[in-house]
Amino acid sequence: MKNKINLKKIFVIIVFTILIGSFFSFFVSTDIYEEIVKPSLAPPGFIFPIAWIVLYILMSISLYLVTNDIKKDNINYYMIYIVQMIVNSFWTFIFFGLKAFFFSFFWILLLIVFVGIMSYMYCKRSKVSFALLVPYLLWLVFAAYLNFQIYLLN
Repeated sequence: MKNKINLKKIFVIIVFTILIGSFFSFFVSTDIYEEIVKPSLAPPGFIFPIAWIVLYILMSISLYLVTNDIKKDNINYYMIYIVQMIVNSFWTFIFFGLKAFFFSFFWILLLIVFVGIMSYMYCKRSKVSFALLVPYLLWLVFAAYLNFQIYLLN
């Protein structure tokens, strides 16, 4: 028998993810994105909030799928999720707040490593959960490319 979907839990995870992921956006200006020289593949600034909301929802559902039943090892799934979310959030501060484009490139590589570990862990429990993380990984690789190009151009 399949577990009943807990919409309240999914909602809480989504809200938590959006709040942590966008935390530094409340404190630093992202206006610099319009002012810096960007590579030709750089999307317009309005794309980023839309993309991140979609990714945060996918990530949240992924976490829900691997923790929807009560198991002792769920703490490991939550911990890697929280760690990568904190690393994700700090990238905004490093890139936009500190304008440290070179350091933020290495920071996003660190984030890719954590998301890779998380993806591997989640895949062992749920292939669907893993599939929901693939767009996040692809976006991070693209973001790392943009970040490095912005460093070179500025």
